[in-house]
Formats: sequence, structure tokens, C-alpha cells
Amino acid sequence: MLKNINAYILIGCLFLMTCAVGCKKESGGNGHNAGEPIVINEFLPVQGGGGTEVLFTGSNYINDTNQVTVTLNGKPLKVVGVNGSQIMAVVPKKAGSGHFVVKIGDDSVVSTGIFNYVYTRTVSTFAGGNTAGFANGKGTDAMFNLGGANWYRSMGIVVDDKLNVFVADPGNHCIRKIDSNANVTTFSGTAVSGYADGKGTAARFSLPYDLALDASGNLWCADPGNWDIRKIEPDGTATTWAWGSEAPWSVAFDKITGKVYWAGCSSPGSIYPINGQWSVGTPILTGLNYPAGFKFDNSGNLYVSMHGDNMIKKYKAATWTLAATAGSGVVGYANGAPSVAKFANPWGLAVDAGGNVYVATNGTWDGSVTNADQAIRYIDGATFNVSTFAGSSSAGYADAVGEAAAFSAPTGVAVDKNGTVYVLDKNNNRIRKIISE
Repeated sequence: MLKNINAYILIGCLFLMTCAVGCKKESGGNGHNAGEPIVINEFLPVQGGGGTEVLFTGSNYINDTNQVTVTLNGKPLKVVGVNGSQIMAVVPKKAGSGHFVVKIGDDSVVSTGIFNYVYTRTVSTFAGGNTAGFANGKGTDAMFNLGGANWYRSMGIVVDDKLNVFVADPGNHCIRKIDSNANVTTFSGTAVSGYADGKGTAARFSLPYDLALDASGNLWCADPGNWDIRKIEPDGTATTWAWGSEAPWSVAFDKITGKVYWAGCSSPGSIYPINGQWSVGTPILTGLNYPAGFKFDNSGNLYVSMHGDNMIKKYKAATWTLAATAGSGVVGYANGAPSVAKFANPWGLAVDAGGNVYVATNGTWDGSVTNADQAIRYIDGATFNVSTFAGSSSAGYADAVGEAAAFSAPTGVAVDKNGTVYVLDKNNNRIRKIISE
């Protein structure tokens, strides 16, 4: 491998040397025959991340960097060198995997091969410290009580379009808000258990376990301690909207139907629509095996973390028929095709704008550090193939890149409009942040 890399670097250096003159602007687009096919014989390397220099070898190129464009998924690469048969270009961050498009004037070509973009996923601590407690403040000066009692199982974490993160803090019986600068405040409720509607700290919650955001910026909270679903307006005013026929553990909003839905974590379990205040409708799904987190994508398809089955299931919008399943059903930790992958007690989940799914994977009743899965898993929206987004099968605490990072009982996950992921890290009493580039 090292020999191949060194050879590639040598080729690149020699290429740039030969381009020292050729890369200068030439009149008339010297080197390219307009109307004739542009040919890509190969490009190297075939995978890499942002900043990777890719060398294209072929024919009918040009001796002018200003007349060449190279794109990947519509994102432009920086062209740093050209001659009649070679192009050197730099891959931008977050480009994704796909085919290259080389364009010279009105002529263009699409590469037959696919460039595999390798993301660097950097995990950091966004807010909170290792000790359970209650304190507002900035970043690690703040305190949460996510795992002060080992049986807490909040999956409640969401992020709005202004990049404010909201957290259901069960041990402090309230909803916390973290702005984009990591300033933590109390949004609704206070560190006293109870039941009361009201604005801000006048409200009382028992066990806020899950959150959802609707199209108007209202928060919705499932509180199994009070058996209720609460609507929380942008000013922090909490109002009871519905009572559960069983303890509600999870809640989600579907922008297609415009409705909020809730579920209890039971077997057989159901998912219920809320048709209006005090009006709970007929379940859209029944017979589920301990459903935990569930969310809808932008098309109204439903994704359920099936805690009892160790699977993630997708249901088609409106018909609610099963469309896809990830996980073999065998407890464990394994990546791969949908039928091969393994989960161990999956809990909260999130869905991004592309229909990709992120799963927080340790919903054990006591946040077990020996649970086989302590990671954030990623399910490709197109193939439903499973991979590890960050973390591993080992519990711990470490800010690092990819699988070198460590979580301890991650129970909730959210993703913002920019693709940044936030994790409710229960045993560490922290909110973690994952940036992909």
C-alpha cells in the first residue's frame, strides 16, 4: 500500500512539473479539439476525502485550467493542473461518492468509475460533563442528568433550522436548550418533578423521554411519567395536548399529514396519530415488538427502531406497509447488508434530508456498558446497508474520529440541516457532536 501511495505521489509531482508551462492560459484553447469526445481512461486514487488530489488520464484535454471544470455530485473540484492528456483536481469537502464530470467548453464526459468519498467524522463534546447534575452554562460548564438513575432512557434530542438543540433531560424533569454556541439554558420545566402546564419554568414534567419538532417550530414532548403528550410553543409555553392509553415513550411529526404521532414501548405496541387536542386516532401500526424511537422522512415514510426485534424497519407513507428492514434480528454488532447487519437493543433514531437513518444503539434498561453496541449506526437510505457512523462496540468516553470515538449508552440522536449529528450520551451525561467532512 505504501509503495502504491509513494508511486502515486511521484506521478503527481512529475505531472505538476510538466504542467508548469502547460497550465498557463493558451489562446484558442490549445490542446482540445472542440466537438471531439473527451476521454477518461482512468483516475487515481479511486477513493479519498476532502482535499484528495485526483489525477485524470485520458485524451482531448486542454492546456488551460480556466477552461476545464470537474465536478462530483455537482460540486466543483479545484483544477490545479492540466495538459493535453492529464488533469489534476482537488476533491472538496462533503462531496460524497459518485461519478466525475469533466467539461471543456461545450464538451463533457462522465467517468465510468465511481469515486468513493471517505468521510472524516469528528466527535467532540458539545455540552455537559461526566457528573449528573443540573447547571446552565456554556459547553462543559453545563450539567445534565441523563443517566443519574441507570433506568433513565430518554431518546429526546432534536435540532431546529436555527441550529438550536433541544434535549429531554429526564433526571432534571425539564427540556433544555443548547444554542449554536453551546450555551445551555432551561427551555421549559424546572428541576422539580411534577405535572403542570405553563410557560418556561412554570411548567412541570415528570420524565420527558422524547421530543419532536413540527413545521411551526413547536416542540412536542412524550412524558411516560405523566402519561401525556405536551405541546411546547417557541416561547416555552407547555400545554397538554393528549393523554396516552398507555405510557407514551416516543413522539414524531409527519410533515406530509401535518400530524403528531406517539407510541408506547410495549409488546404488542402501536403508533397513534393525534388528530387534535384531546383527540387520539386509530393506530396506524399495531403488533410492534417494543417500538422505541420512530421518525418520518420528508416524503412521509416511517422509520421505527424496533427495540424488541433488534431491527430498524421502514414503512411506506400512507399505506404503512413494510418497505425495508435493516438487521438480522440477532443481537450483536455487525455492519453490512440489511439481512447481515446486527444491532443490540436499538433506541432513538433520526432521518436526514436524504432519507438516511442514524441509530442510537443502547436502549438497555440500565444503560449497560457491556451491551454489544455502543455506537451511532448509519443506514443508507437507498440500499439500507448498515455501517458505523461513529463509536464502536465498546463503552467509554473519547472525543476522536470515527470508530476511535467512544460513547456509553447512546440513547438519542439528531441531525441538523447541515448534516451535523448530535448524540444524547446517557452514561456520560453529555451531548456529543459529530461533524462529517
